[in-house]
Amino acid sequence: MGPLIVNEIISPDTNLFLAFLIGIGFGFVLESSGFSSSRKLAGMFYGYDTTVLKVFFTAAITALLGMLFGSLFGWVDLSLIYINPTYLHSAIVGGVIMGAGFIMGGFCPGTAFCAISIGKLDALAFIGGLFLGIVAFTEGYPMFEELYKAEFMGTPTINEVLNLPRGLFSLGMILAAFGMFWVGDWAEKKFPREEY
Repeated sequence: MGPLIVNEIISPDTNLFLAFLIGIGFGFVLESSGFSSSRKLAGMFYGYDTTVLKVFFTAAITALLGMLFGSLFGWVDLSLIYINPTYLHSAIVGGVIMGAGFIMGGFCPGTAFCAISIGKLDALAFIGGLFLGIVAFTEGYPMFEELYKAEFMGTPTINEVLNLPRGLFSLGMILAAFGMFWVGDWAEKKFPREEY
């Protein structure tokens, strides 16, 4: 729960309870949106269903604007928000591996757990592979450590890397999102598929 737990505004038990409720809500929304179907994510890569693209860009610009305006009005202290350190080479390699897993399995970790909760066996196989990958990485970490820690960049934000003010970057991101919505609509018309 971000700054709430760090600043002792809520207790650790309340933090876990709220995380549990948010997890249930997140799973409900994923299932209601049809994201428990591997065809939904696969459809993104084949172009016939770009719902995933639209949902993720909508979430990104909603969070971006919420944080931007929250900061401007003094409701959010952005210095309290944790940013994962950037190791460029491992991020690229990991992104390629994860993307390939998404395409082959038809799930991301969140949608896989949503699907397994309603009894989908393909999700069980995907989660089994996920855990095997975690174990393989953990046990083989000494072999991967040099790559894992390569090209450390600290904790920059994209607007800092591009040397843009937050507001201008946000505007660019919103325009990019609308551009991707248009591309998604175009792709769905270009690569139609009968109802699945």
